Amino acid sequence: MTSPFAGLSAFPLTPLPGDRLDEPAFARLVRRVAGSGVDSITALGSTGSYAYLTAKERARVARLAVENADGTPVLVGIGALRTSHVLRHADDAAAAGAAGLLLAPVSYQPLTDDDVLELFRTVTERSGLPVVVYDNPGTTHFRFSTELYGRIAELPGIASIKIPPLPADPAEARARVEQIRAVIPEYVTLGISGDASAAAGLASGCDAWYSVLAGTLPEPALRIMRAAQQGRAQQDRPRDGQAEDGGAEDAAAESERLAPLWRLFAEFGSLRVIAAIAEELGLVPHRSLPLPLQGLTEVQRTRVADTLDVLGLNG
Repeated sequence: MTSPFAGLSAFPLTPLPGDRLDEPAFARLVRRVAGSGVDSITALGSTGSYAYLTAKERARVARLAVENADGTPVLVGIGALRTSHVLRHADDAAAAGAAGLLLAPVSYQPLTDDDVLELFRTVTERSGLPVVVYDNPGTTHFRFSTELYGRIAELPGIASIKIPPLPADPAEARARVEQIRAVIPEYVTLGISGDASAAAGLASGCDAWYSVLAGTLPEPALRIMRAAQQGRAQQDRPRDGQAEDGGAEDAAAESERLAPLWRLFAEFGSLRVIAAIAEELGLVPHRSLPLPLQGLTEVQRTRVADTLDVLGLNG
């Protein structure tokens, strides 16, 4: 079995129509994603709106995810304002049968590097589950330095680092990946986020893709991921002469085909767009985002529906 900290990890929505957790809709999303063949499912990531849920709701979502994943490894987000709350979420995730934890440094007051290091130290000392470091400055407003990556990655139990999008220039992207790898243990994987740049991140040496898209539309994400993996396998296979690089090119082509969708992500935010997609496809009820998030307007939703038609993703 593929490691849950490599390959494609799908981040499903947590539907909350009427400010109530829709358990049947969430379970259907998880079963849909698990049946597609993704390598792992991450419940309660940013796409799963973890910060808006109560502890009881989060524990229930973690259990529903594991129960409906049909053996696909489930990672569970545990970020919270207080360390004691983080530890409670870690315990609930373990009780649910999670394969690992996703931890973002969430705070109201600005955090220092030492604050964040001690948070991860406490969690890795208290929980027996592997931990993914969640670097998401767009939501947490905390930026990890390369040095801090290295300090945290040395802690026992750190399995992966979910990094923000890489520079657009391929040489700069590869250099950034190599810079991070130089300070972390070999067994710690690097996972790219930012779906539009996933193919480039995988081509630059990332091991995993932590994906918003895959939580609702896993098939196009899998085409990108499997093409990238095929390219890496070709490069690793001993050959006479130059290794082929067709896989990376195929992954880039699959990603470019989704450019209209990536433009919507950039314009409106991936969470609002993916929620509109899930609603348009009837996977979750209308107005599924937690209040006060309003979702897209009707005009914007029409653009999303038209994009699904153009890309053939509305079936």
